[in-house]
Amino acid sequence: MALTETPRASPDALLTLANREGRGRLKIFLGAAPGVGKTYAMLQAARTAREGGTDVVIGLVETHGRQETEDLLQGFEILPRLSVPYRGRMVQEFDLDVALQRHPRLILVDEYAHTNAPGSRHPKRWQDIEELLAAGIDVWTTLNIQHLESLNDVVQRITRVRVRETVPDTVFDEANELVLVDLPPDELLKRLAEGKVYVQDTAARAVDNFFRPNNLVALRELALRRAAERIDSDLLERMQSSGLEGPWAAGERILVCVGTDESSPAVVRHAKRLAEAIGAPWLAVTVERPGVLLGSEERRRIDETLQLAERLGAEEAKTLVAGDMVQELLRFARFENVTQIVVGRSRGGLWSELVGHSLPHQLVHHAEDIAIHVVTAKDAQARKVRWWNRLPRMEVSQSWAPFLWSALAVAAAIVVGLAMTSVVSLPNVSMIFLVAVLFAAVRFGIWPAVFSSILSFLGYNFFFIDPVYTFTVARPHELLALFIFLGAAVLTSAIAGRAREQAAAAVSRARATRRLYEFTRRLSSFPDANAVAEGAVVELNGYLHRPAAILLPQGDKLELAASWPPEDELDTASASAARWAYEKDEAAGAGTGTLPSARWLFLPLRSPHGCVGVMGLALDGNMLDSEARTLAETVAELTAAAMERARLAREITAAHTATETERVRNTLLTSISHDFRTPLASILGAATSLIDYGPRMPERARQDLLDQVKDEAEHLDRMVRNLLSMTRVEAGALELRRDWVDVREAFDRVVALAKRRGATQGFRVVVEPDIPFVLADPSLLDQALANIVGNAIRYAGPEARVELAAHQEGGEIVLSVTDNGPGISSTLLPKVFEKFVRGREQDGDGGEGTGLGLAIAKGIVGAHNGSIAAESPVANGHGTRISVRLPLKETKP
Repeated sequence: MALTETPRASPDALLTLANREGRGRLKIFLGAAPGVGKTYAMLQAARTAREGGTDVVIGLVETHGRQETEDLLQGFEILPRLSVPYRGRMVQEFDLDVALQRHPRLILVDEYAHTNAPGSRHPKRWQDIEELLAAGIDVWTTLNIQHLESLNDVVQRITRVRVRETVPDTVFDEANELVLVDLPPDELLKRLAEGKVYVQDTAARAVDNFFRPNNLVALRELALRRAAERIDSDLLERMQSSGLEGPWAAGERILVCVGTDESSPAVVRHAKRLAEAIGAPWLAVTVERPGVLLGSEERRRIDETLQLAERLGAEEAKTLVAGDMVQELLRFARFENVTQIVVGRSRGGLWSELVGHSLPHQLVHHAEDIAIHVVTAKDAQARKVRWWNRLPRMEVSQSWAPFLWSALAVAAAIVVGLAMTSVVSLPNVSMIFLVAVLFAAVRFGIWPAVFSSILSFLGYNFFFIDPVYTFTVARPHELLALFIFLGAAVLTSAIAGRAREQAAAAVSRARATRRLYEFTRRLSSFPDANAVAEGAVVELNGYLHRPAAILLPQGDKLELAASWPPEDELDTASASAARWAYEKDEAAGAGTGTLPSARWLFLPLRSPHGCVGVMGLALDGNMLDSEARTLAETVAELTAAAMERARLAREITAAHTATETERVRNTLLTSISHDFRTPLASILGAATSLIDYGPRMPERARQDLLDQVKDEAEHLDRMVRNLLSMTRVEAGALELRRDWVDVREAFDRVVALAKRRGATQGFRVVVEPDIPFVLADPSLLDQALANIVGNAIRYAGPEARVELAAHQEGGEIVLSVTDNGPGISSTLLPKVFEKFVRGREQDGDGGEGTGLGLAIAKGIVGAHNGSIAAESPVANGHGTRISVRLPLKETKP
């Protein structure tokens, strides 16, 4: 028995539905022309929704003086409008901030394609609506079919009117619901004549220009077709998300080729309409050839065409680089599983068409299983210009020096030719002139080489063709040879000049690549985010020769972290664009759809953990081309990655510090609990004995117990003082009360203290005669020496000998404590001055058992600008010497 597989929903459809979660729903009331009743239908539906309990407000509705429309507004909450100054008067616009603050369940915003007044947050109202949808607010709006971007050129051909306000097809296609408001043309013209659409004067002009019966019929057909396409796509999406079975055969995929000519936008729009007609995804590409340098106008035209493709809904709009345009297009088409290619008609001239060297001919010849669509343009003027654009360009600002050097090269060729012909008879002097042409081509480029070719043609004719010293040619075959020479010279100069330009372009790209690589390598050496920001703005300014800045978050604010050239602060519009780019994680400012009036363009610095800041470029009206924009985005990505690396390094350091702190804390607590227990137990035992048996104990026994309590309390006090001293040393808060100290007296005090504490070792003090006093803090110096001596007592053994010595070496006094004990192991010796480091014995050290004695001594000596060192073994493989060197800044006689 066969098992029936349960149909499953399409992952792409489910992902689309998941992405819409948390986002507001958009309903568009679509009409063929103004006056069909879109706003009226929207208000009627809104009244029904409000009666059903929905929170509905009016964000902006244009009634155009229609009484029946104004009557429908009664009872609705109407948000106040925003007054924006424009050309000497105040324009009432939709207030986006008020709507976001009110945050209704449903808001009505009329005229989806409206252009906002300059100075608004967004240049277009559809962008305002996008922000409302992102905030989770449902929006209803209205739109006429002529405002759809992909139909812009079609509407122009129908109505002879260019519609300036358009809506990208991508945002139109993302609408959750489409309501077609239809009205026959005759009824619309009747409403127009009755003044229900425009006032009488305006209505008369509208009938003469736009509202013609043929126009209205064509627009109505466009609206019906677009609505039907949307219904089909909605049905397909619902079937896929519901897992309904159907004939899911491999679909079509369209590729449109973008060039530098003026017909490219029309080709892109044609591809969009073709893709919509067959329900296929589409892509847009342009191919650059290595060494071919495009002019600024050509680069701008390509950028605008690719941006148009993105707005119309192309899945991808990218630039390919290849020497063979046809093979690269076909390779990309096969890689992307493209089934149809759309190209414009070639402007390469009649010869290219005849021999089949044009792009459409080449694609048709080499393509397999791919349909080729050739779009023809009606613009004849563009056809006249195409051949001229194919010539190499000469910059207006080009220096005349190359042409002067080219002329000198031709003059040198004439002199050499005359000198050689006066000596020997040369069959062909023209070869000398070809050398001059090649020199100009290789050294200066195409146009100086062409200039050199013409001068060589004239010079060769004047000096070497009979009759000489005239431009007359006596024999016809010489005239033919002369023109062949000119053609060969021009062709040679073009080839050599093109090779030079290609080499220069390759060098330029290699230099940019190398500089970007060096910048990437330097990023790894920057220690923190501020250093990364400073390095990035300097590099970006060097790449693009524009002011650059990076802003990083500081609390709730976005602060200027680095800029080059240095900037103190940004203007209000630029600061708002930077905040927007950071909060929304998308580009804002000049050249974008958000706050385009700002003079800066801001790109977000994206990391896996979100936006870490923004990078800005001052454009001042001079927009970036696609290559510069790609470079800026690359630098932004590298900078964000470096900042993320710096953040991770800080976190690792903080985690390591926290771990080390925890280890130190645990060690300290363990040491304190162990080493404080013995004196506390002695004090507790003595105090208990005195309380319980004090009156019955002999006086001598009571005195011994009291002395024991005193000694152990002093022992605890010394350990606590050592701990506090270590804290002050680490905090750099050790205060010195300097005075003149006699080294011998200091040694005597330390030895007496050790003996009072029960030391059994033998002590010897050796001080150089006439040794000067040392300027130090007496109590701290005693503590350091006591810790060193205590360390020797604990680890040298009870029968050891301890020697305290002092002598002068140059401008220093050297104090040393030497014992003849077992010494310090070679593994422990380098760490002997670190905290909590102990020897083999665990019963205490000079730091009273906490392992801090020598660490405290090192801190005290360092505070006196001295040094401390350990040496072991000292003699016969035994013994330890701790040496302290203190500077003698002043001496007392």
